[in-house]
Amino acid sequence: MKLHSFIEAQQLDVAQIFFLFAKAEELRKGVEKPLKNKILTTLFYEPSTRTRLSFEAAMLRLGGTVISTENAKEFSSAVKGESLEDTTRVIAKYSDIIVVRHFEEGAAKKMAFVSDVPVINAGDGAGQHPSQALLDLYTIWRELGRVEHFTITFVGDLKYGRTVRSLCYLLGKFHGVKIIFVSPASLAVKEDIKEYLEKHHVSFEEQTDFSKALAQADIIYMTRMQKERMHEGEYELVKSNYILRLENLFLVQKHARILHPLPKIEEIELPLEVEQSDPRIAYFRQVEN
Repeated sequence: MKLHSFIEAQQLDVAQIFFLFAKAEELRKGVEKPLKNKILTTLFYEPSTRTRLSFEAAMLRLGGTVISTENAKEFSSAVKGESLEDTTRVIAKYSDIIVVRHFEEGAAKKMAFVSDVPVINAGDGAGQHPSQALLDLYTIWRELGRVEHFTITFVGDLKYGRTVRSLCYLLGKFHGVKIIFVSPASLAVKEDIKEYLEKHHVSFEEQTDFSKALAQADIIYMTRMQKERMHEGEYELVKSNYILRLENLFLVQKHARILHPLPKIEEIELPLEVEQSDPRIAYFRQVEN
C-alpha cells in the first residue's frame, strides 16, 4: 500500500480501504509501538475537538510523540504573513508527519506539494475530510456488516459539509449503494458530487420529505447547519428545517443506524437515555472508530 499524503478520499481504492479496515480491527486488540521516536505535528487553523485529539491519541498509542498548535490562525507565523508553503517547509523539518486542518479549500494539497514528509488533510474549508470519510465507511461496515447494497440518507447542510462530500467519493467505489439527499434548497449537494455519482453509476435522489427519507434508510447521516460558512441571516432560515426527535425515531427501521460526524447542535433532540440505550444510535461508536 503506497500513499504518501492523504488529501482526498478518492485517492483510496477498494483494496486499500479493506486493508485499512483490517488494520483497524488489528489495532483494536492492542499493538506494539511501531511509531516510537516518530513525531506528529497537528497544525489546526480551525477549531477542533475530535479530529485533533483523535490524531494525537492515535500517535501516542502507537508510541510516537506530538507537537501541536490548535489555533494556528492566531498562534503561528501566519499572523506575521508567512505563506502556508513556507510554514509547511519549516514544520516538515521538525516532524515525521503533519496533520492539517485549514479554513481554505485546497490548503492541504498546497502543503503536500512542498512537504518533505506526509501530510494528512483533516479538513480544508468546504473541501474534504478524507479521514472522517474513512472512519464513517468503517463504521457502516462494522454496523451493517457490509459496504454494498444499502441506502444512506444524508440530512442537513450538504453544500458546505465536507464530510458528506468525502464520504460520497468513497461510496462511489461500491455496488448497490443508493443515496438520498435531504436538505434545504439553498444547502443542496453541489453539482460536482452529483456528476461524480452519475459517472460511477451510483443511484441518488434529492428529497425534502424528511420522514419518508428516514423510513427508507439503512444509514441516516445527520449533519449540523454550518453557521460559520453561511451568509448573514442564512442560518436562521435553515437551522430548524430537519431535526431528529423522538417522534421521528419511530420511523427509523430497527436495523438502521444513525451517524453524525459531530458536533451536533440543534439537529438531534433525543433524550439522553435513548442515546445511551438505542442500538440505532451509532454516532458515539463512530467517534470511537
